[in-house]
Amino acid sequence: MSDIWGYQPTTGYLAGASLIGYKVEATDGSIGKVDRHSDEVGASYLVVDTGTWIFGKHVLLPASTVTRIDDDEETIYVGRTKAEIKDAPEFDKERHLGDAGYHEQVGRYYQGWHRA
Repeated sequence: MSDIWGYQPTTGYLAGASLIGYKVEATDGSIGKVDRHSDEVGASYLVVDTGTWIFGKHVLLPASTVTRIDDDEETIYVGRTKAEIKDAPEFDKERHLGDAGYHEQVGRYYQGWHRA
């Protein structure tokens, strides 16, 4: 199984590229826009602002959930349904940096859905 916190080589992601503002599409529809992201090796992720879809919730998506990036359309496709993302642990900006337990919690949630 590949690293949950790493981009798959087939996504088209280029290290250092900014994804902020890109639309995010689940397998069954739009979930929001990228608020922030990281391409740090072993800790790559997207933070998605879901807007009114789930009342302003922000979710942390490990980079491995990304299936494809369309730079022309500024859209990121993730291999999860809207329900899977809605049920994910909410992004916690206080615990996000420096709390390995938080990343383990999020990783465990997505590990169950991981599609290597």
